[in-house]
Amino acid sequence: MNLQRVLSAGSAALALVLISAGCAPSADDASTTPTATTTATTTATASVAASPATPSAPATSTAATTTVPHTRATADRSMAAGTPSPSIAPQRQDSGQAAAGTALAVLETLPVKGRAPKTGYDRDQFGPAWADVDRNGCDTRNDMLARDLAGERFKPGTRDCVVLSGVLDDPYTATEIHFLRGQDTSNDVQIDHVVALSDAWQKGAQQLSADERIRFANDPLNLLAVDGPANAQKSDSDAASWLPPNRSFRCDYVARQIAVKAEYELWVTSAEQDAMTRVLTGCPDQALPTAQTAATAYPVITRSTQSPAPAQAPIRTRAPELTPKKAQTPAPRRTYTPAPPTTAAATVYFKNCTGARAAGAAPVRLGDPGYARHLDRDGDGVGCE
Repeated sequence: MNLQRVLSAGSAALALVLISAGCAPSADDASTTPTATTTATTTATASVAASPATPSAPATSTAATTTVPHTRATADRSMAAGTPSPSIAPQRQDSGQAAAGTALAVLETLPVKGRAPKTGYDRDQFGPAWADVDRNGCDTRNDMLARDLAGERFKPGTRDCVVLSGVLDDPYTATEIHFLRGQDTSNDVQIDHVVALSDAWQKGAQQLSADERIRFANDPLNLLAVDGPANAQKSDSDAASWLPPNRSFRCDYVARQIAVKAEYELWVTSAEQDAMTRVLTGCPDQALPTAQTAATAYPVITRSTQSPAPAQAPIRTRAPELTPKKAQTPAPRRTYTPAPPTTAAATVYFKNCTGARAAGAAPVRLGDPGYARHLDRDGDGVGCE
């Protein structure tokens, strides 16, 4: 008993020493963990009574017992402070924002400016018509005909270059067109610059280098084989003033224009941007065409047929002749003398396309006054286009 009193007195004295040294728990900690402190004191007393160890042993046991609950409480408070309330949901992105990679998203990145003057524009600013830029031995026009036509036939001896015939599912009019190369028929299918050359000139192409403009004029991404009259109707219009009559193709058409303008860093006008946005609102997930997708023709569901291929006449068997036929004298062949050219056609002459445009005659089509082969370099029947 006397030993126990001595030890208890020693423990009390040790506690006073710890308090004076600042090692005792604070009032806040003591108020939050009263049970732990009482338990620690009891544990220390029992430990000393059971074993006559040095006074430092129970002090160490007391500190360890009181620190662990305090540390857990502090960690719990810090986690609670850093964790958002379950009732606060994260903000969602604006639902009107276009998805990345779509034509609508890329349209939002194109600069919007006014149309620059057409001063200085000439077809020659974009290089010779239908140059062989890929060095495959074939001009761009025939490359595009071979890409977009089905069942094409080539001129012998041209290494499958010059297209003689084929079937085009025209994306602009949803018409099946049977193409036949010739002076009077080649114009039925024309190669359209999706972004017209003069439109590009007024929206940034003036700043392109000569080589970049040649690449622009012969880029398969910017070229489509289409119905000739529809292409003539479009002329150099942008999306604000002309869209394909085939409504099911308008999303692809506008997306292709956006891809071309993004590729060559051209801008759009405000009216053009609005027109493109209206079209793409009906197809917000319309993907942007790429050089890879431009290597193949668009699948088009046609609704009509133009210039159908002539049907083969059925083979008839001749009945045996019972009586000899009388010899027939062939009728004399009628000769045709073409009428002399009109005075206007005979006197009108344009040295080059610059003169034709200055006279307001461009484009000059086959049969128009002033038409000449030196104005129609690609031989499609339309000069100074």
